[in-house]
Amino acid sequence: MVDSERGDGLDLDAVGAWLAGEVPGLLGEPLTASLITGGKSNLTYRVTDGATEVVVRRPPMGHVLATAHDMGREYRVMKALADTAVPVPVVHAHCDDVDVTGAPFYVMASVPGTPYSRASQLEELGAERTRAIAERLTDTLVDLHAVDPASVGLAEFGRPDGYLERQLRRWRKQLDASRSRDIPGIDELATQLDRQLPSHSEGTIVHGDYRLDNALVDSTPSGGDRITAVLDWEMSTLGDPLTDVALMLAYQQMAMAGGGAAVTDAPLAPGYPSPDDILQRYAAGSGRDLGAMGFHVGLAFFKLAVILEGIHFRHSQGQTRGGGFDGLGDAVVVLVAAGLEATRV
Repeated sequence: MVDSERGDGLDLDAVGAWLAGEVPGLLGEPLTASLITGGKSNLTYRVTDGATEVVVRRPPMGHVLATAHDMGREYRVMKALADTAVPVPVVHAHCDDVDVTGAPFYVMASVPGTPYSRASQLEELGAERTRAIAERLTDTLVDLHAVDPASVGLAEFGRPDGYLERQLRRWRKQLDASRSRDIPGIDELATQLDRQLPSHSEGTIVHGDYRLDNALVDSTPSGGDRITAVLDWEMSTLGDPLTDVALMLAYQQMAMAGGGAAVTDAPLAPGYPSPDDILQRYAAGSGRDLGAMGFHVGLAFFKLAVILEGIHFRHSQGQTRGGGFDGLGDAVVVLVAAGLEATRV
């Protein structure tokens, strides 16, 4: 759904002129733009000449840390995955010249489909179709983790060796940077994760934020509920594939627990597979040993707890704008408890 019929944050004339030089004939004139998503996340626009439509994606307004909203990274991984079993949009061009429209951006093809984030959306499809969509989401993750990074030009896309150690160190450091209160159990969780750190970590392409609403599903009669694209690759790297599985399950468990921490409640829709069903399907498709999933799910909850604690800290300092921040502090405690439960052996 289009949130705005305006193209704020996008110099449409400049982008059109740049694109005409990069991909001649892709679009004509005049161009119009509408904002699809905005706010704290990357800004995504639908741009059209009335006949052909593309999508332009750039970082949030005023953002200065390019590593957190890396347009080049998203463009590179989708371009690399174009000829694999992983559905991604066709990418047309990437611009790292901030003088064009104030920030790096890239242009990709418009893909049909809905990012299902709410259970109410899936309820309209019925339990059988909902289950099939969730199973396809899991199968697509299996396909992603089966891609050989070197074969698609991503051998240097990340450092899989020591990935889990660096993740744990990164989020502990982030926690220390936003400490403003006592959080019951969070240091115990970090210690548990350190003790249970797997001795071996496989390296594959990982998405970094894999869930149903970061994919498009074509539920039109001709679409057959197929996944047409996986989006939002800004956190992608080479790392342990089970971190993707664990984060997907953590989002699901957050929805099942209720409260303000839930990012999406789509997994509550009738027919959506249980966490155990998803694990079994992923294990059968990938052939991977899931014996260390307790650690991975615990790490996912620790990461989410630290992220929410950082937001809670900024909110307490009056550094946030808008609503939706009340209750995040309580949600952090719930996430820590879930992480401790996952790491109990």
